[in-house]
Amino acid sequence: MLTRYLIALLADLVVINLFAEYWHRVSIDSFSTSLIAAILLQLLLQATLALEHRVGSWFDTHSGSLWTFLKFFSAWLILFGSKFVMLGAVDRVLGDAIHFSGAMHGVLAFIAVVAGMLIAEELVTRVYRRLA
Repeated sequence: MLTRYLIALLADLVVINLFAEYWHRVSIDSFSTSLIAAILLQLLLQATLALEHRVGSWFDTHSGSLWTFLKFFSAWLILFGSKFVMLGAVDRVLGDAIHFSGAMHGVLAFIAVVAGMLIAEELVTRVYRRLA
C-alpha cells in the first residue's frame, strides 16, 4: 500500500512540475513548493475518494432509479466540488508560492493539473503492476 502512495506522489510531483515548466497558467516558486503541493493534493485526493465511496455506499442501501440518480449526482458533486476545496487548501498553505491563472481565476488550470495527475497516477500504476 505504501508503494502505491509513493508511486502516486512521485507521478503527481512530475506532473505538477511539467505543468509549471511548460504552461504559463501554472507557476511554482521552487521544487520544495511543488513537493508540498503534491503531498497536500495527494492527501486531499484520497480524502475525496474516501468520502465519495462512503456516500456511494450509503446510496447503495436504497433501491430505485431516483436513488441511483442521486448516487451519481452526489458523486459528481463531491468530485467536482472538492477541486474548489483543494484549490483553497493549496492557496492557504502555499499562498503566493504557487499560482494558477486563467479562466475562472485559475480554477480550470487547477482542474487540468489535477486531471493530469490522476491520469499519470493510473498510467504509472498500470506499468508498475505489469512489471511486478
